[in-house]
Parts: sequence; structure tokens; C-alpha cells
Amino acid sequence: MAKKLLLLTLLFTALTLSQKLNYPPTKTVDVVDDYHGVKVADPYRWLEDFESEEVKQWVDAQNKITFDFVRSVPFYEKIKSRLTELMNYPKYSVPVKAGSKYFFFKNDGLQNQSVLYVRDGLRGKDMLVVDPNKFSEDGTVALMNISYSKDGRFIAYGVSVSGSDWQEIKIKDVVTGKDYDEVLKWCKFSSIAWLPNNSGFYYNRFPEPGTVPKGEENSHNKVYFHKLGTPQSEDKLVYERPDAKELNFYPRITEDGKYLILTVTHGTSPKNRIYYRELNSDGDFIRLLDEADASYDFVGNKGSVFYFVTDLNAPKYKIIAIDVKNPDRKNWKDVIGEDKKAVIADARIINNQFVIVYTEDVKHKIKIYSLDGKFIKEIKLPEAGSVSGLSGRQDDKEMFFGFTSFLHPMNVYRYDFETGKLELFFETKLKGFDPKDYEVKQVFYESKDGVKVPMYIVHKRGIKLDGNNPALLYGYGGFNISIMPSFSAVRLLWLEIGGVYAVANLRGGSEYGEEWHQAGMLDKKQNVFNDFISAGEWLIKNGYTNSKKLVINGRSNGGLLVAACMVQRPDLYGAVVCEVPVIDMLRYHKFTVGRYWIPEYGNAEANPEHFKFLYAYSPLHNVKKGVVYPPTIITTADHDDRVVPLHAYKFTATLQSANAGDTPILLRVETKAGHGAGKPTSKIIEEQSDIYAFVFKVLGINY
Repeated sequence: MAKKLLLLTLLFTALTLSQKLNYPPTKTVDVVDDYHGVKVADPYRWLEDFESEEVKQWVDAQNKITFDFVRSVPFYEKIKSRLTELMNYPKYSVPVKAGSKYFFFKNDGLQNQSVLYVRDGLRGKDMLVVDPNKFSEDGTVALMNISYSKDGRFIAYGVSVSGSDWQEIKIKDVVTGKDYDEVLKWCKFSSIAWLPNNSGFYYNRFPEPGTVPKGEENSHNKVYFHKLGTPQSEDKLVYERPDAKELNFYPRITEDGKYLILTVTHGTSPKNRIYYRELNSDGDFIRLLDEADASYDFVGNKGSVFYFVTDLNAPKYKIIAIDVKNPDRKNWKDVIGEDKKAVIADARIINNQFVIVYTEDVKHKIKIYSLDGKFIKEIKLPEAGSVSGLSGRQDDKEMFFGFTSFLHPMNVYRYDFETGKLELFFETKLKGFDPKDYEVKQVFYESKDGVKVPMYIVHKRGIKLDGNNPALLYGYGGFNISIMPSFSAVRLLWLEIGGVYAVANLRGGSEYGEEWHQAGMLDKKQNVFNDFISAGEWLIKNGYTNSKKLVINGRSNGGLLVAACMVQRPDLYGAVVCEVPVIDMLRYHKFTVGRYWIPEYGNAEANPEHFKFLYAYSPLHNVKKGVVYPPTIITTADHDDRVVPLHAYKFTATLQSANAGDTPILLRVETKAGHGAGKPTSKIIEEQSDIYAFVFKVLGINY
């Protein structure tokens, strides 16, 4: 019976893939732009108006084809059932201590949103604070941003609808359970800094719609003070820079309650500024660091001495001390110098010591130093993996952090500085999965220019390297973001069927510091694509897979990655999973927060040199008619206001028109969802079921 089912499945797959899909008709328009003397056509410009009825009808028609294709797979429900089982385990966040209270999130397993709890005292009873599952019936309203008053009495939290980056901030008294009436609007990527006396907080927000020119809703960031129990209309403007509308300001109050600090950023550039003033002052902010010559991450202070992690003349980062009473550069002190092998990934002052998370060859280490820079000890971690959520205040005698790896979900650990003991605080237990059945290895392969690039490979033990295994290659490569070892219950299904999972740590990230980042941005972005292409070639050459069974996957900037690599090397891949991608590199900066990425990508409109390299790799502009492209599924969401869906729409239309083969080019548009943050568990399971069904179908995998 099983053999008969397998034959039927393979026959069904062969018949389906041999018939070209009838895509919805997609009209073209006569739009041509002039970029520094080069004429560039944009025939699908009309798809940028994703609020129009015509575009919505086109999306509905695309979705129908996609859902018909993936959900007709005979084992679709089996995939969905297994993913549901794998996702169904309790998950905890790292606790945050405020006063005597410990706040943390817990998800029982399949709850759409994780729930905020508090316990009074380390071993106290867990009490519910906020259950975002009650915000909406379908779980599409999420709790996204939270700030605790110093004593833990109050919280301010952001509520996001349908995955939007826009949030409304609400306030709750944790002790009485009272919800305050005021709601703070027009907040996005906001920081919230409570006064020590709980009378209110500083926060940053954008202008009320209609008060600035259209298209500038994500500019003119300002800092306000909100007094508890008053309407937003009475909030006091604290700081703005009308002369620099593209700057953002993130307020923070030092733990000693003496200073209000503003971290000032321009888009996603790591080169920031630092302004400050005394908390009890209404005077002007002092521009301590205003040259945007490096990254300066405020760690903490002792009196007038401010400590920063910086890459100033130290691409792997160091810690410096600046006495704000003697701020001249000649008086700056290097407290902990740059390590030649390891990169500072995170740093805190806890127990009046520096706790530093280092990245060395894409593995984390934790080291402790005194405030004058003397090494004290290294905390031994369970295995090669990643530290997250490092939590603790300057005077605390304890700290918490999460630790995860490819084969172990995140466990939460507590470290006691007085005893030196590291204990498991929240343990995560999985049913029906034994990590001993799998293995993880790290290899270093050569990219096109000879640079060595690290890659993790995960698979079942005893796998045959005969070139016939399905392999999924994941990458990101941008924005100074390191892709560290991490656990994914969704990924276990791929490993269970004998699939190989590989993560290439491409240039553009911060795995080896700021030099590694800069080697993959602006005019050097092609290095990232070369690194990824070389990773795929290495997997094939070394017997892990072949080009018919190699799947590539990336999200957001990683969506750009796989789209560019697929367009450049369509022969190399058996399938492409391109999620919430940036695609139109000539116009990306014109929509929502796209302008934030100009320091990373460049601006084709404003700079002729930028146009040359952006046009050379922009996936939308490098699709060629007459080429057979690999089976591709492109995902986006109707409420994605970070990478707007027009990128996915225009890329889909372009590929469907140009593709010379019968391979499916599908668009999947999620409703009531955004870029990914806050997506309910039910939608995650459904989306991943669709993606797996697509990949299994086009690769001929029976499940």
C-alpha cells in the first residue's frame, strides 16, 4: 500500500510540474525612468499601489493558484500535523528584574502570542500581567515592546495590529492591575525611559499624520515626556532636530537616575551619535559624540564616567571610558581593548563588572572583567551555541541569559556572582526529538575571491554523502547582523526527512566585526552573493546534495540575497524560498522606512556610482526572458510596512512573464500580518506548511 501511495505521489508530482501554470493576466504600463542618462523601464509600476482594488484582485488570483498548488499535495495535512506537534512545547523568555519583581514571557506551546508573567521574588508565584491572546480572536494583535519602571510597579507596552511596525503604547499598574486610560500613538521603534519616581517616562515618536508632507511620516522623530495619568495631547516636547529630519532619537535614563541619554541614529547606519543632559535639567542637550564617525553603544556609567562599546579604530570592538566632565578625545581611555580573534557582540555592567558576550568563529563566549579592565573569569557554556537576552542591572548580584544551539531549544540560565554558580532557571523540554540522532559541523569554504567563509551544516548521523540528499541553504548577509546557531522546531521536520540544513555566515554580517560588515555593503554587496553561491557549490562538490535538490532560503535582506543569487545562477538551485524580500533596488528607499537602509545599500536616484552597482545586481532588473528559472515561492504580507509587498509583487510578475520553463513561480500573500514580528503561531504553522508542501512537491519528496 505504501509503495502504491509513493508511486501515485511521484506520478502526481511529475504531471503537475510538466504543466505550465495559468497565471493571472498581469498588465504592463509604459513607465520609463531616467537614472543619470540610463533609461530603465518599470512595466509593473501599477503593482506598487497595493491598496488599489485592481492590485487586490491580482493578489487574490495569485494566492488562489498558490494555495491550489501547495494544498493539493496528498500529504499536506500530514505536514501541518507534524509541524503542529513540533511547535507544541513550552517556551520561556529571559527574565527581566525590576525591583523585587521578575518579568518573563511564557508560551504553553501553541498559544498564538506569548503571555507576560511576573513573580515577586526569585521563587515567587507566577502571576499573569498581560495576555495578548485576548487582544484579538485570531491572535493578530501582538505585544511588541515593553518597558518596566525601575521598581517594577508599572509597565508601558506597545500593541501592534496585523504585524505592523506602528504601535500604540499603553500603561498598566502591575500591583493593582489597573490599565491607564491614555494611549500613545504614532510610535515605531520607540524607546521608553521611566523616571525613577514613576511619575512618567520619556519616549520617542513620529509626527501625527497630516502634520508633515506625504512621504515623511517616518521622519521628524521627536522625544516627548509623558506624565502618568494624562492624555497624550499634554505630552511635553523634550527634543527635536528640525534641521535634521532623518535622525531618530532613543531616550534612556542611567541606572543611577542622574542622566538622560539620547542615542541618535541615521537609518540603519551603525555610526551613531550620543547626546545627554542631567535628568533634573531642562537645559540643552550636550552633544557628547556628534561626528557619526563610529558606533557608540552606551553600556553604563559610574558617576560622570560613561562606558561605551565602540568600533572606533577597533573593527572587532572595544570598551572605552569617557568622563563627561573632561570629554576631549585626548582624555578617553581604552578600558578593554579589541580582541584580535573575537568580536564583542553584547556588553552589560552587572554586579559592577563588565559582562561581555564575544563571538569567535560564530560561537558565543561570556567573559567577566572588572570596571578597570582586568579579566576575572569566563563562564563555561554548555556547548557551541548562542547567548541571548543578557539581563541584569549594574548593582545586581545575579544575571540571566538564554542559550540555544541548532539541536537544543533555548534554555534560560541564572548566574550568581556571589557563589559563581550557573544554574538552569527555565528548562525547555521537547517530546519526540532526540538531538543525539543528529550532528552539527562547521566548515570553512572559499568564496570567489579566496576569502574563507564559515558555514554550519546539520543533518542526521550517518548520512551518505552521495550527492542525493535534499539540502536547504540559508543566509542573510547584511546590516551588521550575525546569523548565530539557533534552534527552530519548524526546521526539525526537514532534518527528520533526511534533509541537510546549512547556514552560510556571509560577509555583510558582523560575525567577524565591522570589516566583515563593510565587505558586504554598498559597492561590495556582490561579495555577499558570491559567498552564498560558493556555499551552494561547496555543498554539491562535497557530496551533500546536487543542483536539483538544493533549496535556498532567505528573509528580508536574505530575500534579496536568494533572489539575486537565483537570477545570477538559475542553474544551481532546485527550488527557491524567497520571503518578504527587498527586490527593487532602484526604488526601495521611496517606501515606508526604506530610506533607513540607504547607508547599507546606497541610493540609485541621488548617486550615479550607487546606481551602477545597484542596477548591476537588483533582482527586478536582472531577470532575463528565455531563461528557465528554478521553482520559486515568494512570500509577503498585506500589512508589511517595513519591506512593503510591492517588491514581491513586481518580482513575481517579472519572473512569471520571463520564465521560459514550466517551473512554478508562486506568490503567497499573508493577510493581517506584517514583516514577521508578532505573527501568531497558527499563521506560522500554516505558512510553513505551505512552504514545505511546495518544496516537497517540486523536489519530488514523499512525506
